[in-house]
Amino acid sequence: MNIRQDGLTPNAPRLMWAGFLAILAAGIGFGVRGGIMAHWGAEFGFTAKELGDIGGSGFTGFCFGIIGGGIVCDKIGYGKLVFLAFAMHLLSAVVTLAADPGQSHDTAFQLLYWGMFLFAFANGTLEAVANPLIATLFPTKRTHYLNILHASWPAGLVLGGAIGWVLGDGLGWHWKSQLSLYLIPTVLYGLMFFRQSMPMSEASEKGLSLGEMFKDVGILGGLVVCYLLFLFFSSGMGLAAPYAYGIAGICLITIAVITNFSIGAWLLFTLFVVHALVGAVELGTDGWIQNITGNLLTPSEGKVLFIWTSAIMMALRFSTDFIQERLRISPIGILCACATLATFGLVLASGMETFVGAMLALGVYAIGKTFFWPTMLAVASDRYPRTGAIAISIMGGIGMMSAGMIGNPGLGYAKDRFAGEALQETSPAIYAEYQAEKESTFLFFAGARGIDGAKFGAIQEKRNSARTELAAAGAGNLSAASLDSLSASERAVHDASIEGDRRTLKADAIIPALMAAIYLALLLYFKSIGGYKVLHLGKET
Repeated sequence: MNIRQDGLTPNAPRLMWAGFLAILAAGIGFGVRGGIMAHWGAEFGFTAKELGDIGGSGFTGFCFGIIGGGIVCDKIGYGKLVFLAFAMHLLSAVVTLAADPGQSHDTAFQLLYWGMFLFAFANGTLEAVANPLIATLFPTKRTHYLNILHASWPAGLVLGGAIGWVLGDGLGWHWKSQLSLYLIPTVLYGLMFFRQSMPMSEASEKGLSLGEMFKDVGILGGLVVCYLLFLFFSSGMGLAAPYAYGIAGICLITIAVITNFSIGAWLLFTLFVVHALVGAVELGTDGWIQNITGNLLTPSEGKVLFIWTSAIMMALRFSTDFIQERLRISPIGILCACATLATFGLVLASGMETFVGAMLALGVYAIGKTFFWPTMLAVASDRYPRTGAIAISIMGGIGMMSAGMIGNPGLGYAKDRFAGEALQETSPAIYAEYQAEKESTFLFFAGARGIDGAKFGAIQEKRNSARTELAAAGAGNLSAASLDSLSASERAVHDASIEGDRRTLKADAIIPALMAAIYLALLLYFKSIGGYKVLHLGKET
């Protein structure tokens, strides 16, 4: 690999933008999916928990792609992984678009579930390439360039949200036509990566074995991964608990053996736990936010707000160098400030009543969540160079698996529980009529029976039709006026759903509050050892 005078490889910019396009494809697919979840609920009669499970599969597959890819990327070459991801992106489209209302409920669910899983697997495989690649190409400014790389995620969310708003709501495109547009950047990243040579990680260049790269992960890090794997096999795959524990236990024993029973680094273990919280609050919330804001306000306003928050993230991720270098804030300091803002933003969002108020509340939340994901990857890469691509790949997998098995289903469960409780409190008779047939469960929480998705979808459709007619007649305050089209029982169901959304956002705010406390403890730790420093194999800077 040739090196330029500035220390970069000649094709560094091309590889950077190829990775950008790869994550952009993931963001577009995710953004479109967030806008069509309500359509899936109404079209197929899914409960909020079932929608959460489908959305969750759009994260769990990522874990398998990024962890598996991260382990083998330096051994088999990045090019083979890019080809695998490209093929999985195409297969995902075939499986997902095969779902049809004429099929049975379970068949449609399985097609959407596994279609999203394949999509996530492709995304994870690509990040197994992109994250260590950028960390290697730009070793002195990892936080800055990893944030630029991941600016493509909110950029994809903006495009995905715009697709739903303009092509879906405006032009009436079917959800299948909207979702298939992610294939455009998929083709582009394939062309950008084609026949490009790529560097190896610092650990791989030093000739470290797989066991040596895994030592800092160790048994502690393995515990985090294996617990999430247990959740996947028990909840996602439906295996009995003993079998799920058995698979997770075998994985943990394997990690222990290849690391010669290394306990692992406590700081890396802490970063893994925090990144599980990052995945739950950032991606889990993103997966539901259009549904929630569309319910609190209108579906179109929900899409606009999603675009608004994603645009804020995209812009800010290009400014990390200024924040870190000019303002002299360490990566841990950035993360602590972000967690505090995210907590405040979610609490504000739980009380939003107007579009302007929602823009303010969600704007604060967007600023808070902006730097979580890429900065966490940069910290792991800065502090544990011996792990090569493994630590940051595992970290990415933990974040996505947590979003899929904890964040997305957890918010779906919370929405079912709080909405059902609110309706039961105000009108037990109406609750008995509108409650879902299937009970929602989540981890160790008691079962909850929410509102039937198909019945609630019919209420939303009735209100949307009334809003359209009122708009044509020139009526004002369409949101309030359209409620008059609902019967007393329908209005009670609608109000209970709103209350469920508000309680869900308040519960969600607990996660970044916990993260802020952990980051503050890490700030004090680094201060006690002389400050945050970037480590390299054999030296410290």
